[in-house]
Amino acid sequence: MTPDFPDPAATPPAATPPAPTQGTEVASRAPLTPEALARVRAEFPILEARTYLNSCSLGPLSHRAEGELADFLHLWHTMGASAWYEHWLDRLDVLRARVATLLGAGHREMALSPSTSVALSSVTESVDWSKRPRVVTTELDFPTLGYQFAVKPQVELVVLPSPDGVGVDPEQFAEAVDERTAFLATSHVFFTTGYRQDITRLAHIAREAGALSLIDGYQGAGQVALDLGATGVDIYTTGPLKWLCGGPGLAYLYVRDELIRRLEPRITSWFATVNPFEFDLEGFAFRDDARRFEMGTPALPTVHTALGGQAILEEVGMEVVEARNRLLTRYLEEALEGEGFAMRRASDPAHRTAIVMVRHPHPAETVKALAEEGIIVDHRPGHVRISPHFFNTTDEVDRIVAALARLPR
Repeated sequence: MTPDFPDPAATPPAATPPAPTQGTEVASRAPLTPEALARVRAEFPILEARTYLNSCSLGPLSHRAEGELADFLHLWHTMGASAWYEHWLDRLDVLRARVATLLGAGHREMALSPSTSVALSSVTESVDWSKRPRVVTTELDFPTLGYQFAVKPQVELVVLPSPDGVGVDPEQFAEAVDERTAFLATSHVFFTTGYRQDITRLAHIAREAGALSLIDGYQGAGQVALDLGATGVDIYTTGPLKWLCGGPGLAYLYVRDELIRRLEPRITSWFATVNPFEFDLEGFAFRDDARRFEMGTPALPTVHTALGGQAILEEVGMEVVEARNRLLTRYLEEALEGEGFAMRRASDPAHRTAIVMVRHPHPAETVKALAEEGIIVDHRPGHVRISPHFFNTTDEVDRIVAALARLPR
């Protein structure tokens, strides 16, 4: 069975959103004290030897995550498979619950997945494309999102252009999303510009047309505070690889509670059934929560490192994390401007995040030269990409700006 799409009259959004003011998601601006920052920095060994400004590619490994991983390895050594029943199944549930709390979601709305690609597949194979064959996305989205639909011959993929190469106006979505649209599918934060979209407004646009909002949040969660329940977003994907400092091999899938029972994936696994340990081939029945979208045995090592990395952000608080990221980003932008560098960024600071794209004629060579100096950043076509996180310092920002100014450009 595949669902009818939401009836906008029957299931109204949480509220008609106001004009976008991205900073309103942050309830507090309390800074980290120097002592608290020192304790946070001590958690990440790489900071002792490197200037690490690349969390939007891979979050650093912490002692806390290593400790969780060591506990997992100890149980594997001493208990073997029996650790599944006495420990590891519970750890999966703990991670679902903690991720749900961090994202402002209900526990039953959260599923684990091997990757964002798999999470997207489990959702996109849950709808009746004959009724609504259209998907609206943008040219700035990470390819994984668009590829899900590009390979489906029955799907009409609409790719919205970016007028300024940085963001997309919500009105472009409003004009493109119609009664034939299955998904408004786009990013929370664009990976090559750092532009933060107003997902509450986008969810409202989708709901008004009876479509589903599907948000790729991999560059959002962990660097900005979230309350998914208040946004009205239907589906949100993210994971521990980047800003959540938990490592590769796992993704998180949020599905709005009212939608879960109406989506039955045409790809599945034994984790998705109500009674997986009965091994009943003829008695398959979907779970009544988001676990119906889970696709096989999760990567237990990453489950543990994810718990450790997330614990640090939880202790600091996402409002404080976001406030510090804004401070570091403003400081970085001002320093770059002072050295004459141009940036690819939103004109409105409310749409900016801690992904800073520095225009450069030789980005790959420059990133390599910086690495030789112990400064870790990344590059994308035509740009050096710098991504400070809450544990970074203004001294580290000064160091990379000085190095960029000294290297050929």
